[in-house]
Amino acid sequence: MNRHFDSHFQKDIITILPGDLYVSSEDIFISTVLGSCISIAFFDKENGIGGLNHFMLPRTSKTIESNQDEAGRYGEFAMELLINEMIAKGAERKNIQAKIFGGGNILADSSNSKNTTGINNINFALNFLKNENINIVANDTGGMYARKIYFNPPTAKVYLKYIQKSSVSMETMEIINQREKDYIIRMENEKGKNDSIKAY
Repeated sequence: MNRHFDSHFQKDIITILPGDLYVSSEDIFISTVLGSCISIAFFDKENGIGGLNHFMLPRTSKTIESNQDEAGRYGEFAMELLINEMIAKGAERKNIQAKIFGGGNILADSSNSKNTTGINNINFALNFLKNENINIVANDTGGMYARKIYFNPPTAKVYLKYIQKSSVSMETMEIINQREKDYIIRMENEKGKNDSIKAY
């Protein structure tokens, strides 16, 4: 992840990548780009604390040791890691609510039209939040496009921009597609051994 000042928003932006999470009470934005991946924005408005994760697959059969970066790529770990970090920073579990984003089928093409990574991620996230009795106050998931999100922890506001194939260069879409394919292939191998901005 990296931190930089954005002149448009007039705020610092923390950019997280797959496997990352970040928790803060600062007036900043936490940002990421999602294809079939999922990000959950957890927040405790009573205490002004929020956090964002970015996971790529629901689960792994692999034993994960103490490597948080690797564990954070899987929903089963990414959720608990984020909740635990929020509580460590002063959030109360009873106050935590969620907004869920991602799970797009951007890998669909003539040879891979039935890719289920996105829907599997969505179903995992919804089931986890239901089982943990965490209220979902916004859900923008599925579809055929990538998303870029900006999350402001103290206010819990999320700004979302769809990245559609028609609105960005083919090179940009290929970078997003290839990054997701590379991660998914790597993790599967481990098992065997529109331009509009929405606010939420």
